[in-house]
Amino acid sequence: MNAQNDISLVTQVAVFHNRHAFDQLVRKYQSPIRRFFLSQTLGDTQLSDDLAQDTFVKAYLSIGKFRGLSSFSTWLYRIAYNVLYDHVRSRKPTEDIDAPAVARQNAGGGDSNLKMDIYDALKILTDNERTCITLQLMEGQPIDKITEITGMASGTVKSHLSRGKQKLATYLRQNGYDR
Repeated sequence: MNAQNDISLVTQVAVFHNRHAFDQLVRKYQSPIRRFFLSQTLGDTQLSDDLAQDTFVKAYLSIGKFRGLSSFSTWLYRIAYNVLYDHVRSRKPTEDIDAPAVARQNAGGGDSNLKMDIYDALKILTDNERTCITLQLMEGQPIDKITEITGMASGTVKSHLSRGKQKLATYLRQNGYDR
């Protein structure tokens, strides 16, 4: 499916309320959106699935507002980012904001599984660093798309990417991933 096909499907959903067309969009973007949330929630599959479902519900309900100023995938990732932001904001008061990320990271188990090590490494990043890193390195989004999705300035995205990559490299080196 290409971008033109996405526009055609969006039009069918918005104008004719064609649920089959929306199902095709969900099938195309479900895995990348779930993968984005899985990275952001540090491997919490249930929460990732809930956030992805919320994203697609919001996309369906507001698909008539899609104007085609960006690609459908960028628009959908922006909704996903907003869903994530709302989730993080709703849980903030209960978090211990004074506890350093490294201390939270060290409290985890000694699982040597690479997948768990990646999630542990992502824990040391700030929310914005994790979002930018995930969008670029795991989802393959270019910087200009990340700026559209997050609403951050290009320089800010580049700073988050640089700091995040530096932190990840240091963490992985300290945990035996020299090469």
